[in-house]
Amino acid sequence: MAGKPKIALYWCASCGGCEETVVDLDERILDVVAAVDIVFWPCAMDFKYSDVEAMADKSIAVSFINGAIRTTEQEHVAKLLRRKSGLVVAFGDCAWMGGIPALANLSNRREIFDRAYGPGPTTVNPEGVMPQPGGMLDGRTATLPAMYDTVLRLSDVIEVDYFLPGCPPTSDLVAGAVTAILTGALPAKGSVLASDKSLCTTCDRNASKPDSLTVDSFRRVTQVAVDPTKCLLAQGVVCMGPATRDGCGFPCVKGNMPCTGCFGPVSGADQGARMVAALGGILDTSNAATREALAGIPDPAGSFYRYGMSASLLGSKRKEAGA
Repeated sequence: MAGKPKIALYWCASCGGCEETVVDLDERILDVVAAVDIVFWPCAMDFKYSDVEAMADKSIAVSFINGAIRTTEQEHVAKLLRRKSGLVVAFGDCAWMGGIPALANLSNRREIFDRAYGPGPTTVNPEGVMPQPGGMLDGRTATLPAMYDTVLRLSDVIEVDYFLPGCPPTSDLVAGAVTAILTGALPAKGSVLASDKSLCTTCDRNASKPDSLTVDSFRRVTQVAVDPTKCLLAQGVVCMGPATRDGCGFPCVKGNMPCTGCFGPVSGADQGARMVAALGGILDTSNAATREALAGIPDPAGSFYRYGMSASLLGSKRKEAGA
């Protein structure tokens, strides 16, 4: 064990898919375990916060933190790992851009609590009890993490060295990132560890896209028989490929489903704004009302900012006071 670089993995506000990706390394995880010393991974082994607190500052070579920052506990641990680590990688979309949890930024904490704990078909709460960060239990003070009004990116609370995209990142991407870190073959700090081209540049269907692409309306995959050989946009199906970073291997498109944008935008772009521009450039409304033509996009915010609300023009300005 002596001399091997130490790594940590931590799970904030997310679904757990990023942890599954580590397992999906299959036999390659044995090479990782042989090369590093995992000193903190609460999801897989019994570690305590006190174990990390007792470590020397910067003694952890790299911490992979997945999930957005939603509670005081998550911010506390993120700051603790930042202090103890040489490098911090935002692992997956939730840590990088807020991910699915950040769609809650279209609402607020009070509205969310009212929906979850207030009157509803599956909720029985006649006293209107709501989650509290503290209280008395059997004569003792009990505390719970406080929930922020805003879902934050990891980089909103600590300095992040590198970003690993995906919901979740692919196992190949994770393996490549670990190899780059162990060998020192890393790009400039602040880089996203993936291609900086759009998904359309490598998509198998790109060659089928007509030079002059126009559609009279947008459709959902449940409303049309999708041709598995043709560009989805050319069939009027909203595919996020033009606004999404390459590097996932486009398994969704290979499965005859549109890209939903989980690899995030290329550098310097707002993913939703770029997609709106792309769709506006191909929509022909000369023979149809615009409202009818857009009926196939019933949830624009959820479609164009599904994984990146906290990093978007819509959601990035709503920052928790003091966070």
